[in-house]
Amino acid sequence: MKHRIIFATMMSFVLSLLMSAWITFLNIGLTPDFVSSWLHAWILAWPAAGVISFVFAPFLHQLAHRLAEKL
Repeated sequence: MKHRIIFATMMSFVLSLLMSAWITFLNIGLTPDFVSSWLHAWILAWPAAGVISFVFAPFLHQLAHRLAEKL
């Protein structure tokens, strides 16, 4: 369980940080308030990404393992 919490925290941190940056850039471009808008989006996205990662990671890990065995 400890591993699962650490993994979900790290994975959600990286994914939410990068995805919020990308979507913010696509929506407003590289404007003077880009960093402020990006950080606001990231602060909202990280908790959601953390919960999603924690809940779905075991299922997706198992699914990926099954798919890899078939390939």
